[in-house]
Amino acid sequence: MARPRPPWVRWLIRRVAHPLEAAVVYAFYGVFRVLPVDSASALGGWIGRTVGPWLPGTRTARRNLALALPERAAEHAAIVRGMWDNLGRVIAEYPHLPSLSDRVEIVGIEHIEALRTDGRAGIMVSGHLANWEVLTVAAHRVGLDLALVYRAPNNPYVDRLLLGTRAAFGATAIPKGAEGARTILRVLGRGGHVGMLIDQKLNDGVAVPFFGHSAMTAPAAAMFALKFRLPLVPVRIERMGGARFRITVLPPLELPSGPDPKADMHDLMERMNHRIEDWIRDRPEQWLWVHRRWPAVPVPVPTEGRPG
Repeated sequence: MARPRPPWVRWLIRRVAHPLEAAVVYAFYGVFRVLPVDSASALGGWIGRTVGPWLPGTRTARRNLALALPERAAEHAAIVRGMWDNLGRVIAEYPHLPSLSDRVEIVGIEHIEALRTDGRAGIMVSGHLANWEVLTVAAHRVGLDLALVYRAPNNPYVDRLLLGTRAAFGATAIPKGAEGARTILRVLGRGGHVGMLIDQKLNDGVAVPFFGHSAMTAPAAAMFALKFRLPLVPVRIERMGGARFRITVLPPLELPSGPDPKADMHDLMERMNHRIEDWIRDRPEQWLWVHRRWPAVPVPVPTEGRPG
């Protein structure tokens, strides 16, 4: 367990580090906003793949790849480089989110229409794939108001910037946490729709297999879907080149109804993890590998080439 920071350190972070960090973010945001979307995305990708491999997150990404895709070791360097390119593009595309609506191809739009017209609440689930923010953009385009659950940045100035960007196209953002859970209940209670990215570690989550390793997984999507018998719709997001995307909306998952609610929830969560796993395997460079997904799992030592 991490030791709490001394008061003077917290003061420096709040009064010095956060404003300086925000100044840099706002400056880049301004540059990306004045550029055409394709130019901004290309510049963000270049910065990402040039600077990213030197950042500490690369070590985490390589560790995760060694655990998740050990059979593709020869591709790891290219995957990490592609991941940084994609992440740089995501950041550069933030000022242009409202205009990305016309750059998203939607496959399975009938499933969004069903959510919009069935008179019930519903949940869409995805992962940190391609530019995950386009999920709310595309939903808004077809008339579905989708409140996206997100992890608020530690820097409140940056959080304010991102919330303002999302609000520009009518998106509602729900921060994770106890208050966020209450907000989700209110949205679902009035027949609204919530989007959740379920691929990051949650310390107080449920241990569910992910790429063959136990991973602490957020249970909220499965829990709410089972409790209220709501449609739970998986959504795949792909970058199709530059700032163009394809969203594939799948039919709602079949909800189990066995005698053990905990077993039902685990089964549903495992099926969702497997679905996201398949998407990552297909386009590994478009997933956010820098998150510490399996911190307690030791990385196996390669034996190839070692004396027997």
